[in-house]
Amino acid sequence: MESFMDIEQMKVGYMDVFCYIVSCPVKKEALVIDPAGNEEDIVERINQNGLILKYIVNTHGHADHTCGNAKMKDLTGAEIIMHEEDDKLFNSPEGQIMARQMGFALSPHADIFVKDGDEISAGDVTLKVIHTPGHSPGGICLLGDGNLFTGDTLFVGAIGRTDLPGASYEDFMDSINRKLMTLPEETIVWPGHDYGDRPSSTIGIEKWSNPFL
Repeated sequence: MESFMDIEQMKVGYMDVFCYIVSCPVKKEALVIDPAGNEEDIVERINQNGLILKYIVNTHGHADHTCGNAKMKDLTGAEIIMHEEDDKLFNSPEGQIMARQMGFALSPHADIFVKDGDEISAGDVTLKVIHTPGHSPGGICLLGDGNLFTGDTLFVGAIGRTDLPGASYEDFMDSINRKLMTLPEETIVWPGHDYGDRPSSTIGIEKWSNPFL
């Protein structure tokens, strides 16, 4: 049977981070992408929809995207998934100092590491991991049923920063051009921040109108 998914986009925290509850409407299993504040509200929505949260998935390890991990795990028992490179970098003493300086709660180590090409499933929903280093060494995007969750790799009308520890402009543009811009133009882009003039976009729109590409 062809898989399908429900998507709920929530703006959380004080840096306009988009968190996503992605769920299977049949088996009622879910994963949450980048819980970065308002954890009780996220859990309330999960409970209201009668969902069982399996995983907390981070598109990358920056503290503005992982600051809710510990609380979400405590509230739900869900396992944390991240690319190993970012788990290693942002749980280093330097990474923890940066998080504290920004006023964010620290994330525990991930329970599960993923790499390019891996799949994360909740019920009949499957998301494919696309490793997109550049904004951070372990940045990932998640692709499923024509939906692409891009974290800080691709925004609506913009791209992520490359002036932070572990970033590389050359790697970033290679990731975007080789791994994202080659996807079907109708692929829906769900970004990691509410920075654009609308909350979502498509690969086609960004390919032809994003001034940074």
